Amino acid sequence: MAVRNSDVRYGAVAMVFHWVIAALLLCNIALGAYMADLPRGDPGKFLLFQTHKSIGLTVLILSAVRIVWRLINPVPPLPPGMGRGLTFGARVSHTLLYIFILVVPLAGWAMVSASPLGTPTLYFGLFEWPHMAVFADLPRTTKIAYKETFQDTHAILAYSALALIAVHALAALYHQFMLRDDVLKRMLPGTRVGTSQ
Repeated sequence: MAVRNSDVRYGAVAMVFHWVIAALLLCNIALGAYMADLPRGDPGKFLLFQTHKSIGLTVLILSAVRIVWRLINPVPPLPPGMGRGLTFGARVSHTLLYIFILVVPLAGWAMVSASPLGTPTLYFGLFEWPHMAVFADLPRTTKIAYKETFQDTHAILAYSALALIAVHALAALYHQFMLRDDVLKRMLPGTRVGTSQ
């Protein structure tokens, strides 16, 4: 399989980014929902929060690199037979997905950085990830207000991303089983697409 995208399918690098980020994002949304219901004094909560933050930061890093890769490596065009409505929907949903994979972890990082508790983020226990410097010298009351705002924003964006991922998956299945085109196959390794090599 080619490393770079071709005119008919995604390359290995784009596929790895797509599936790894999707898996991490879904895992982290589930983990975040689970943690929200844990009692305050739960002994495992600290480790779960650290894992959640580490996965979120990994999504942020991978997403930034993925966007750079996409800018230097154009994606295959949409099938010519798609109507204007489907084409518009595909472009809007892809743009929103790219926004979400950046903004959801950024909101989480901002929430942690603004917390007056100052709890460090231990990136998978390897090193301490820095807080955003912009919040460092703010008074406690201001930090609390920012933390609550970013906490709400983070949750709303995460669940919005989950809904958009569901729409994205349903659209891929629609292409595969209703339109019977190669849209889904071109993001699946080991599949044959049109005239792909």
